[in-house]
Amino acid sequence: MVEANQIIEHMDVVGADGVHVGKVDHLDGDRIKLTRTDEAHGQMSSHHHYLPLSHVASVDGGRVWLSADATNARQLLQEKDGSPVDHSA
Repeated sequence: MVEANQIIEHMDVVGADGVHVGKVDHLDGDRIKLTRTDEAHGQMSSHHHYLPLSHVASVDGGRVWLSADATNARQLLQEKDGSPVDHSA
């Protein structure tokens, strides 16, 4: 299991396939709060999304590695209240 203190602000979050998913804003309990915007990767959101720590496979090379590939990791994203992100909007 990954130690939460290994995850620090502005680390890249990548899927198991190495594809960028987001950047760490900070930890919020047992979830990673992602930055709202990540212009370098074309991500512009009006609010934050979250990822449960249970989906983190490792922290290595200055990156947070998820257990799912980037495409599937999008389905793991949560809103502040814990509900799934609606990707159809």
